[in-house]
Amino acid sequence: MAKEAAKPELPEAFLTKMRGLLGQEYKSFLESYEGEKTQGLRINPLKAGKEDVQRLEARFGLKSVPWAREGYYFDKDLRPGKHPFHDAGVFYIQEPSAMAAVELLDPRPGEKVLDLCAAPGGKTTQIAGRLMGRGFLLSNEHHPARARILSQNVERLGIANAVVANQEAGMLARRFPCFFDKVLVDAPCSGEGMFRKDPEARAQWSPENVALCAVRQGEILDQAAAMVRPGGRLAYSTCTFSPEENEGSVSAFLRRNPEFSIDKGEKGRMLSPGQPQWVLEGGKDLAFTFRIWPHLTEGEGHYVAVLKKDAAAGDLSFGRDGRKKEKRPPYVRDRQVREIWRSFARETFTEKGLETFGGDLEEQMVLFGDQLYWIPKEMPDYEGLRVLRAGLHLGSLKKNRFEPSHSLALYLKKDQVKRRETRDAGSPELEAYLRGESVRSENGRENGWTLMLAEDYSIGWAKQVGETLKNHYPKGLRRD
Repeated sequence: MAKEAAKPELPEAFLTKMRGLLGQEYKSFLESYEGEKTQGLRINPLKAGKEDVQRLEARFGLKSVPWAREGYYFDKDLRPGKHPFHDAGVFYIQEPSAMAAVELLDPRPGEKVLDLCAAPGGKTTQIAGRLMGRGFLLSNEHHPARARILSQNVERLGIANAVVANQEAGMLARRFPCFFDKVLVDAPCSGEGMFRKDPEARAQWSPENVALCAVRQGEILDQAAAMVRPGGRLAYSTCTFSPEENEGSVSAFLRRNPEFSIDKGEKGRMLSPGQPQWVLEGGKDLAFTFRIWPHLTEGEGHYVAVLKKDAAAGDLSFGRDGRKKEKRPPYVRDRQVREIWRSFARETFTEKGLETFGGDLEEQMVLFGDQLYWIPKEMPDYEGLRVLRAGLHLGSLKKNRFEPSHSLALYLKKDQVKRRETRDAGSPELEAYLRGESVRSENGRENGWTLMLAEDYSIGWAKQVGETLKNHYPKGLRRD
């Protein structure tokens, strides 16, 4: 076996700073770097109910993360990221400390939420799980390649009410003034909290980069603040220890934006009992922001502050107080397109499925070329925005017929379709399907689109022809 490459040494300037900040706790902090990184996952409530969670806990030896409702530690030897349930979006592999920000933001069904710096998607998918399909999530990432990864994770977890955008924060601030109930800024930072997990972060660290990050964080926070509705909340998080980027950035933001204040709610207050705090120029209220330390908890380094906007600050939102209403998207009104969709729906869905995919859904369908999407009703017109995923991708129109998307398969539940084929996780038949091979039907010879299930969870489409299930699992996702 090849010898593991040596990790870069911790930067001396970083050690000097931490020694000064932590005092007597510095030794314990330094010793934490000799331990292994923590492994965590979040169970997706859009896929798994209470009974499912109990089975998953037993199956993967899960242990609850104390600060995250759906969060669990797992035994790394079980490798859940390689399990078919991961492909089916039943859970998301996520560092446990990173789950704290959404827990503190506390998004609720029906709210409009913005995740401003969203890739790769851990916090976005956590927000979507809290919304439970009700409300609207705008998930944004300004880096194009990272935005594509974000879009793939939104698809995998079966999320319908999220729009994935690839925009600069300033452009969104001009487009969505006072629009969102809650905004999350998981800001780009110097990454000190990831030094144990990511050796590359050590190599890239410098005091100069810390200072540059603090400036950029201030710009992003100001742009995010403009999009919070009066009375709304803004959560700011980083994965660094630097007070300059944490309490310092929050203090400076509050001076520039007096309509905001620290939210002093008790939710999550005991993330890490006895955690060190630093009160900078912002005053005593910064004691109500939160840190997670690797020497005090099972998690990497993280910081979260939750800020509340004064209810009397500015306009309420689009279309209120006499303001001109925002344009709506160009919803599909073409009768032929609607009938092609309806024909597919009648052939494929049970009565329960038809209840989901009729009515309001038909009134909110849009076309991008020949690709049919369902857009959340709260989404204004997307003209001029770089949108990678406009809600739920239903499928494509092909010569007067409809071909369903992988997104639709991952969104569906087994009781919503007429034809389904179930295979045990780890079975040769399921492994063959995930490699892109055709498999033999176990449920008769009724031709048509068939939902493939990894036990109880949808994982993709096949098209039954006679006794054969022709594979429609996406080529880019197939296993070797």
